[in-house]
Parts: sequence; C-alpha cells; structure tokens
Amino acid sequence: MKQISLVAILAAIFFISHQSTAQTRHTVNGYVKDAENGEELIGATVLVKELGTGTVTNVYGFYAVSIPPGTYTFQFSYLGYQTVEQVFELKENVEFNIELPVEARQMEELIITDEAIDANVSDIKMSKNELDIKQVKKLPALFGEPDIIKTIQLLPGVISAGEGTSSFFVRGGSADQNLILIDEAPIYDPSHLFGLFSVFNADVIKDSELYRGGIPSRYGGRLSSILEVRTKDGNNKKLGGAAGIGLLASRFMLEGPIRKDKSSFIVSGRRSYVDLFLKAANQDNLVHFYDVNAKVNWKHNNNNRFFFALYLGRDVFSFEDVFGFDWGNTTGTFRWNHLFNDRLFSNTSIIASHFDYKLGLEDDAQGFDWKSNLQELTLKQDFNYFLNTSNEFEFGYHLTYRQFSPGRITPTSESSLFTEQAIDKMYALDHAFYVGNQQKISDRLTFRYGLRLSVFQNIGKQDVFIYEDPKDNIDPTRIDTVSYGAFENIKTYVNLEPRFSARYLLNATSSVKLSYNRMVQNTHLISSGTVPIPFNTWSPSSPYLKPQIADQVAAGYFRNIKDNSIELSAEVYYKDIQNVTDFADNAQLFFNDDLTTEYRQGNSWSYGLELMAQKKEGRFTGFVSYTLSKAERDVPGVNNDKTFLANYDRRNVLNLVGTYDLSDQWQFGANFSYSSGRPITVPAGRYEYDGYQVDYITERNGYALPDFHKLDFSATYIPKKNKDRKWQSSWVFSIYNIYSRKNAFTIYTRLKEIEDGVYSDEKEAVKISLFPILPSVTYNIRF
Repeated sequence: MKQISLVAILAAIFFISHQSTAQTRHTVNGYVKDAENGEELIGATVLVKELGTGTVTNVYGFYAVSIPPGTYTFQFSYLGYQTVEQVFELKENVEFNIELPVEARQMEELIITDEAIDANVSDIKMSKNELDIKQVKKLPALFGEPDIIKTIQLLPGVISAGEGTSSFFVRGGSADQNLILIDEAPIYDPSHLFGLFSVFNADVIKDSELYRGGIPSRYGGRLSSILEVRTKDGNNKKLGGAAGIGLLASRFMLEGPIRKDKSSFIVSGRRSYVDLFLKAANQDNLVHFYDVNAKVNWKHNNNNRFFFALYLGRDVFSFEDVFGFDWGNTTGTFRWNHLFNDRLFSNTSIIASHFDYKLGLEDDAQGFDWKSNLQELTLKQDFNYFLNTSNEFEFGYHLTYRQFSPGRITPTSESSLFTEQAIDKMYALDHAFYVGNQQKISDRLTFRYGLRLSVFQNIGKQDVFIYEDPKDNIDPTRIDTVSYGAFENIKTYVNLEPRFSARYLLNATSSVKLSYNRMVQNTHLISSGTVPIPFNTWSPSSPYLKPQIADQVAAGYFRNIKDNSIELSAEVYYKDIQNVTDFADNAQLFFNDDLTTEYRQGNSWSYGLELMAQKKEGRFTGFVSYTLSKAERDVPGVNNDKTFLANYDRRNVLNLVGTYDLSDQWQFGANFSYSSGRPITVPAGRYEYDGYQVDYITERNGYALPDFHKLDFSATYIPKKNKDRKWQSSWVFSIYNIYSRKNAFTIYTRLKEIEDGVYSDEKEAVKISLFPILPSVTYNIRF
C-alpha cells in the first residue's frame, strides 16, 4: 500500500503540473556548444531575462524552455566562455543551437564547479561536486600524472585509504559501494600500479561529477556515491592533439573531424615504462600498465546523434617469470540521442563491460593459473521531458545482465599438485524503473523528487547447495543440491528507492538544502582488506546474500560572499546501512566452494559534519575542506558480536588546496592533507597451540595507525608561444611529500630480531611507509 500511495502522489503532482501548462506555450530548444571544438557544454545556463527563469543544459548539452508567446531575451552563459544574448519573438516553436566563444583570458576559473556563478546557493543539488579538469592539471600529482581520483580524495566527505591507492570511501561507505562510470560504463577497479595512477587519462576527460548524497533517481546499484566521468567527443572543427612525457609513464591524444561539424573522433593512449628500467637494470621482473580511450560520434541531424566509446586498460606484474598477476577493465558504450519533439529528449545506451583478474605460479610441483571475471551487458532507455520552466521530468528503464565467474584454476604442469577445477558461475538480471521531477514551487522553494523500483533476479544455470547450518564455516555440511536451468529464477528481490531533495533560498546569497535517498546494492565485493588488489571477487545477491540497503539524510547551509567569489558550505549527514556484507573471522575467501557459509551480514551506520570554503576568482584560487565523521559496524558473528569501527573510519580530515597564476608563463599549485590514523587489526599477544605459536586477536580494528599528513607542491612553466607555431608546450615540476613525512601505510608484527639471523620469542610491530620526498618533471605538448 505504501508503494502505491507514493506512486499516486507522484502522478498527482505531475498531473497538476501538467494542467498548469494548458495555456498556449512555445518551446525554444537546442544544443549549447564550444565554438572552438564543437563539444557540447554540460550545465550551461539558459536564462529568460524577462521572466527571471530558465534552465541548464543536460548531460548531453541539450536544453528546452517552454514559455507563453511573446518577445524574450535569452541569455546563454558558461564559465570561461563569452555570454551571448539572443532575442526571440515567439509565435511558434524554435530550434536554436548556439556555439559559445571561449573568453580570451581564463584566469578566474572555478576549482570545483563549472556551473552558474551562484550555483552553490541557487542550485538544488547538494553533496555534489563537479571537477574542472583544467584545475586538476594545475595541482601537484604523484609522479607528475594529473589524476581526478586523487583530487576527489581531497573533497569533504571523501576518505582516502592511504598513499598510493585509488580507493576512496564516501560518508562511511566501503570502496565497493561507489559506482564509478566512464561514458556510462562501470569500472570495477579504477587503479593502475596498485593505485599510484587511476584509470582516467586527464587529456580525454570532458566532465566529471561526484554525488555523495541527493542522488537522482536515474542512478542506482551502489550505496554511497556515484562518480560519472564523461570523455570528450572529439574536435569537429580541426585536427588537434596532446602528449606528455613523465618519469614513469607517457601519454598521447589525437582528435579531429571525420566530417567537419558532422562527425569527429578522439583516441588516446597511455603506458608506463617501469618494466623498461627494470630490463635495463638486468631485472627479470615485469611491471607495467597501459590504457586506451577512443570515441567517434556523428550527427545525422539535429534530432539524431550517435556515439561509440571504448576503454581498455590493463596492469601486468611478473616476478622472475615465476609468479605473476594482472587485471583489467574493458568497456564499450553505444549511445543514441533522439529528440522526439520540442520537449521530449531520449538517450538510448547499450553498454558492455568486462573486468577480469588472473594469478599464476610457475612451479613443477605447485604451478597453476587462476582466472576470474565479471561480465555485464546493459540496455538503458532514459527520457527527459521539459514540461515548462518550473518542471523538468525524467523517467526510464535500465536492464543489466551479469555473469559472475568466481574462479577457475588450471595446473601448469603434469606434476602439479593442483587439478583443474572451477567454482560455478553465477548469473543475474537487474531491472530498474525510475521516475523523477525537479519542480520550482516558487522563487525561493524548489523540490526534486523521484522513485526507483529495483527488481533483482539471481538466475540459473547454477547448482545451489543447501546447508544444515549456513553459518557453519568451519565444517559446512551440505544436505541437498538444487539445480536450476538457464535463466530459471533462483531468488528475486524487489526494493523501492525513494529520493527527495529541497532547496529554500533565504536571500540572494544564502540557502538551506535537505536531501533523503534510499540506495540498494545487489552486487557484493568478496574481499577482506581495504587496499585495492586484483584478487577481488564479486558475487550477486542470492538466497544466502541479501541486498544491501542504505538510507541517508543530509542537511546543509550554503552561502556566497564577496559577489559570489567565495563559496561556503556546511553539511551534516546520517547514513544507516542494512545487510552490510562482511565475513566471518578467519574466513577462507580464495577458491572456496562453500563461500556462502563465510557470509555475515549486519548493520552499519555513519554520521558526520562537512565544511568547505572555496575561492573562485582572482590569481589565487583554492579550497579548504574539513570532515568530522564516524563509521561503525555491528555484524553478528564478527568481532565476537561487538560493534567495531569500519576499516576506513578517519575521525578528522583536513585538506588545503590552492593554485596561483603568477603570469601567463608560470602557475603554481600546492595541497596539504591531514587525517587521523585509520583503524587496523593487530595481535594483542600470542599463545601456543599444539606446538605452534598463534597470534591472539582481541578485537577487529582495535588499534589505529599514526596520523597522516603531507605537503605537495607543483610549478607549471608555459613558454611564450611562437606565433608561427601551431603547438604549445609546457613543463610541470612537482614535489610530492615535500618534507618527507614517513606516513604509515600499514603495520605488521614479526619476531623481534636480537642480532643478525637470531630472533627472540617476542614480537614487535613494524611500520611500513611507501613514499618519501619524490620530485618529478613532466613535459607536455598540445597542438
């Protein structure tokens, strides 16, 4: 009954809104683009000056404004571009595409957002950040490689696992509870070289946004955050490119028109060359990564546009041809934008994704190859209906088919102790129906509300074991096996996910915002650590594994000062997670046919305060973010049934980020980071059992690492451009961890060494640190 009443309320609101448009209206619609390269501009502002209202372009650069007949002045604006005005005498519907010229000087760019100058206050969106890739490139980067993931880790509400990792944790959620998308395709491991680099090549990124809360109904499948990265479509005006040579990796990018103003392409590649240095040093070890991005798009007419995007990335590690492992993501996205009429916009996407990981050992007695993967195919049909200037309606249907291959092991020699075997594959169908509306109630009050219906099916072909005690992971006893045929339903979970946001303008420079969202996650990461490694196995919800469900409420105060040049925000949140997945103490996760007996599910909760101040204008720009938070778990069968801190709990996190444009030739950047030490589990003592010395664990995450802090610095030099040359070069000098702080990555225990080769019975704790001071230099060219 609750579900029916919520749907009825939504339908009634939409009906009332639709009735308010019964009078004659005409629609102005089209695309807003960059005049230099033809790229659609996301979030460009379209203002009807006489009405004091308007809209912004959607994620595909499309806008539509429906208003009564009359003469109006439309103002098109986007940060870093010239504002253009156009007068329309509306007697009928008008199609108007516009290309905005880039401003001659862009010294006053936002650090985080590319939206309207007062968007921090006026926009209904909260707990959301858009990253300006131009500013990301100015900031110090490990080994000189610009990285949006490292920048995301500096934002409020986002916690880093530590140095040298691409994992991030949002508002008390684990790393697997973040949905990471590139051109709408999921990325299951965003790291290269164990997290030194992320999979995102900065040269091809067009737009990226992170949702920590207030998540629209079109997104689902994860509990904590959505990171959506969109790559450039390619310059449809002229041929261009970029390249960079760094200490550990180099990259290139080429883009240009296939047919001017009609179709274009972009392709990029990146590769590390650590393995070349090792070979030069006569080392047999092999360590390298590579990735490739490619996209083509073509405009059939203004009503039909087509895109195809590809991503391929891989990491390879090999040690003396004896032991090795590798992992990688491969994605492909086909997208069709179609305009049914002046108000109804459609996006149809077909998305394929493949994530695999391999492990191998070359040994006559114990040699083996182990492989595991996750494949999925998705169909998305999304609609935007621009009802009027007060209502923007969206709805759609998503269908995803997934194949989980937990592992197959193959012996590499006839004398190997291993035999060929595989854990049964698992399959799932994930359906989602959603509807939402952003409604302007008055000049001060705006709502955004929606519903998402998640229908998840664990399907065959699969044999499901029935256990005498599903929680007995020590000696599991199977009492029956049920066989399911292909696509036969094993278990279905249906969940309704309501979403709601509100913004109330207190005055022209301040507002308060509120949001609530429920998120459901049906794919579970089988992993026992916080450090991203390639041996992670994913599993679907099943008879033994319930969906994880998160409810989050957030409230915030937003204020702009000094003519919108400085943005201030304060947010508080509370998140409650049901059926959070953990594993029994001493669980066996690797190649376990009875893995379901290791599952433990319980509750998790987190709450916190997030403060942020950012300066947007002038030669000096930057932001300060502070997060005070706590994340706990209570899982029966784990930690002796006692509540414990999550692995990623960091009580205090402070980040200071700044860039300074000294001149057209010199730009400087710096960031300082401080955070409380994260919890870890270490033995409290030892005891002897059957002649063996065994570590004694009193509690999970009962200890904490030392506090973390470091300072990074960068300088960019851009030589004066020769007017006769078509290319521009730059040098980036950076220093990572400038005062060489030995931050603890982890701590382990070992027998105390009395002298060389002689050990006592006592154990000692040993701190592992990754990076001392690291200078680097990168040479970039663009043409």
